[in-house]
Amino acid sequence: IHDDYQKTADWLMSQTKHRPQVAIICGSGLGMLADTLKCQDSFAYSDIPGFPQSTVQGHAGRLVFGELKGKSCVCMQGRFHMYEGHSLLKTTFPVRVFKLLGVETLFVTNAAGSLADGLQPGDIMIIKDHVNFPGLVGLNPLCGPNDDKFGPRFPAMSGCYDKNLRCLAMEIAKQLGVAGLMQEGVYAMVGGPNFETIAEARLLHRLGVDAVGMSTAPEVVVATHCGLRVFGLSLITNKVVKSYEDLDSVNHEGVLEVGRLRSHTVQQLVTELIGRMEINNNTNNAA
Repeated sequence: IHDDYQKTADWLMSQTKHRPQVAIICGSGLGMLADTLKCQDSFAYSDIPGFPQSTVQGHAGRLVFGELKGKSCVCMQGRFHMYEGHSLLKTTFPVRVFKLLGVETLFVTNAAGSLADGLQPGDIMIIKDHVNFPGLVGLNPLCGPNDDKFGPRFPAMSGCYDKNLRCLAMEIAKQLGVAGLMQEGVYAMVGGPNFETIAEARLLHRLGVDAVGMSTAPEVVVATHCGLRVFGLSLITNKVVKSYEDLDSVNHEGVLEVGRLRSHTVQQLVTELIGRMEINNNTNNAA
């Protein structure tokens, strides 16, 4: 299997001079992050050997290399989801390719529904931890023979969302004047593609979940397995219905609309974080 990842990485390195240190996976309606990269090289997923295809509206299906705040980045405009029929090995395929390209830090963004009473549509939740429901029942990208070249058979998942980056993000939010929109919380992944029933929403809420979506956890598991530092954020696009009296229902168009409204803030935040992160890297290296 290692060869498949290596083939893709080699092909990309032969096509671009960029050697990214940061990879960003853009969630539903957040693909505009990639548009801010300077000196771009971009590749349609369909042109990249071994890459799966993204089939969801709001996910463009391009891999974009470029510079952000003087730092070399690669951006996935459009991610792969289990509900599209991809195996989890395929949905997380790019993460290991990024590792082979020399990436050290992975940013994951997603659109999520809020279960916590204090999280409103348009808020941004910094992911502190996750509950990986598919993973708990054995739908895990690490199932099957372990590739020791990437990481250990039994990787620890405590602390998989980097604490320093989370603190730095909150600091930056204060400086940008958007701290009121931001808080930390727990993200749960469900399989989808249907949105949750009211009973499911109540169950998740009782289990201490703040926001729910249909992605992200598999990529984070694979990234942590191969030693990448991870920062995750969820853009809250809707309140998940938890009451039988509540007649609201959610749709994907509404989700994308909030993405458009808040895209600039998310973009600023991620850009600043990447710019400032460099300093942290340097101090670590000096130590």
